Amino acid sequence: MILNREEASASLEWKCSQAFGERNPDEELQDVDIVSAIEFDKTGDYLAVGDRGGRVILFETVGGKNTPNQHISRSELEKQMDFTSTSHPEYRYKTEFQSHEPEFDYLKSLEIEEKINRVRWCAAPNGSMFILSTNDKTIKLWKVRDQKVKKIKEMDHFPFVSSENTLLAEKNFMNEHNPPSFAHGYHLEWTENMASKIANVGNSVHARCQKVYPHAHDFNINSISNNSDCETFVSADDLRINLWNLEISDQCFNIVDMKPSNMDDLTEVITSAEFHPIYCNLLAYSSSRGFVRLVDMRQSALCDHSARILRDAAESHGSKSFFTEIIASISDIKFANDGQHLLSRDYMNLKLWDIRMDSTPVATFKIHEHLRPKLCDLYNNDSIFDKFEGSVSGDGLHFATGSYRRDNG
Repeated sequence: MILNREEASASLEWKCSQAFGERNPDEELQDVDIVSAIEFDKTGDYLAVGDRGGRVILFETVGGKNTPNQHISRSELEKQMDFTSTSHPEYRYKTEFQSHEPEFDYLKSLEIEEKINRVRWCAAPNGSMFILSTNDKTIKLWKVRDQKVKKIKEMDHFPFVSSENTLLAEKNFMNEHNPPSFAHGYHLEWTENMASKIANVGNSVHARCQKVYPHAHDFNINSISNNSDCETFVSADDLRINLWNLEISDQCFNIVDMKPSNMDDLTEVITSAEFHPIYCNLLAYSSSRGFVRLVDMRQSALCDHSARILRDAAESHGSKSFFTEIIASISDIKFANDGQHLLSRDYMNLKLWDIRMDSTPVATFKIHEHLRPKLCDLYNNDSIFDKFEGSVSGDGLHFATGSYRRDNG
């Protein structure tokens, strides 16, 4: 069942929130609590949020995972699908951890704030969750997993078996079908009574930093993207894109370098980079000139010269003004899951591209057209340099992006 616009607006209550958690009406919002990055995992079961305080907060769906269970009947599955299609998912707090701390670069006399710029979910083997997070300079790989917490209510000391051996043998003695065990000639039937004195307290979530990928960017990192091979990822700043292996933190390969020999000749900067969701050799990156370059990493070690350029021909041949290049700068790109379509966001528009058509987008959504008469005022107060992101739903039928509140526009 698909809700129409009237039904959706009646059943959904939209609220603008810059931070998560319950707050009193008179409580002032702290700068460190403001959300700076957000990302769903591929299943939609988990949500990762980064804030300006360097923390990563994880949420999970209420009432179980959205991923289908292979062991339930078809009728039960249909009931679940009917329920989920008419209800809106709710998320509850799972855990949080301090990902980054403020640092100081003594060589450049530069303060590096802890604000999280990007969070990305990695492949999750063995039930653990892996998350990449980055601030302006340092990328970290985090492993998050659930742990069962057990507590021993009582313990009778036995002269022949130590408590450590007893705990190690717990799983073996919990199974009633196992025959009685013998060790060093002593019969250990008494451990069945001891096992009943071990109580499950509950689950705890443990986060541990697996890898740190430092000192690879001279400029601030603006994006990271995981590869479909589940082994590599890229990080991008204004002038370079680096390719990393998840298992190797002290070495990366520079695959795009737009830094000219003379910085006075600089005409554009990199604004975002994104791997193709299916083909691990394809990479897209956007620039401040309004171009999206699609490169094949198999063609050359440096990918900045062998690129297919997606460019809106209508805008390049249209009338130009002082603000044309500023508002043409692309702030974010996202691939749809089908790998055929790509979403780009500039200051004025949200555009949907078919990567097989490089001269015009298949659809253009005018987000800020009502602000066109006010570009001069927006330039004077620097609002014209604000950056907005875009997102594509899993089915590729819905898009989301940011804007200003109309009553403030």
